[in-house]
Amino acid sequence: MKFSIKKEILLEALNKVSKAISTKNVIPVLAGIKFHLTKKKLTLTASDNDITIETSIPCDNENIILKEEGSIIIQGKYILDIVRKLPDEFINIEVVDDLKILIYTENSEFNLNGISEKEYPSIELIESKNHIELSKTTLKEIVNQTAFATSMDENKAILNGINFNIIGNILECNATDSYRLARKVIKLTTTAEENLNIVIPSKNLVEFTRILGEGDENIEVHIFNNKILFKNQNLLFQSRLINGTYPNTSNLLPKEEQVKLHFNINEFYDVVDRVSILTSDKDKNIVTLETNGNKLIMKSSSAEIGRVEEKMNIQKDRDLDIKISFSARYMMDALKSFSTETVELSFVGEIKPIVLKSSEDDTLTQLVLPIRTY
Repeated sequence: MKFSIKKEILLEALNKVSKAISTKNVIPVLAGIKFHLTKKKLTLTASDNDITIETSIPCDNENIILKEEGSIIIQGKYILDIVRKLPDEFINIEVVDDLKILIYTENSEFNLNGISEKEYPSIELIESKNHIELSKTTLKEIVNQTAFATSMDENKAILNGINFNIIGNILECNATDSYRLARKVIKLTTTAEENLNIVIPSKNLVEFTRILGEGDENIEVHIFNNKILFKNQNLLFQSRLINGTYPNTSNLLPKEEQVKLHFNINEFYDVVDRVSILTSDKDKNIVTLETNGNKLIMKSSSAEIGRVEEKMNIQKDRDLDIKISFSARYMMDALKSFSTETVELSFVGEIKPIVLKSSEDDTLTQLVLPIRTY
């Protein structure tokens, strides 16, 4: 293998695939990036068995000057550091004596030990005949508005992921840690041939959206029994799926409504934020909200720290006062997920979930469970 490549093009590709390299992996070869060069393209692949990322660069004699085809595995950490720090516009990479890698420019030369591509595990990045499509913006929106609500508890593996439930042309995405729920419902441009109900590890989806570039082209989503493949132009991202049955979160949404409060999101967020200053983590950042006519009173107290009280004017759809306590952090997370100016809070009672919606965006629902303070 021998070629010259533009530094910025190679660095961009390395930054993408390196997200799949695990320093803790017990299989040494998976700490490397597989380089596969043909007359048509250079393909880079990295995997940690949980996710696999592959990207390719066409051999167009402008970004890559091909001299000899071949394959090799190069240690990911070192190739990334070398390419990042070299000042030259073009970098030369050459395999000598089968497993020795020479990386050089006009004034620099690095020699690395490579690994035979035969030692790399067989990874199939196959596409299904039937797939759905999502715009890049929509996928990023789904992840930004739901991923924060997934559980970090490894004992609740099924709740470590985002549930994608596809029925016809409707995609319902749910995330919950048992104390809150984030739900995003969108209409697909295509209709799925069969109903699908899968759970994708939240951290993997977050990683994928981070490496997606600019633009709003469509992403192909190929779903299999135990894995999911996303295809975006020359980028392939494959993730395992979480086994198990996701809980029926529809049961969490109250069927009846008692009082609806209408807020400016930023104003309400700032009030919750200030009132939470005098709470402590061990108290779960508990704040209490109560209404008195068209006044909202928010307060919190701590025996060790002190107490705080804030008031703000509100719009209420019924002449009924309420009092409820909840986690300020969970409420602030839910508020941050909205990209609208206003939000509507629905209360059914002091022990029933608080539901957040916006009249400007009916695709998103957030739910926060109350906390008993007695």
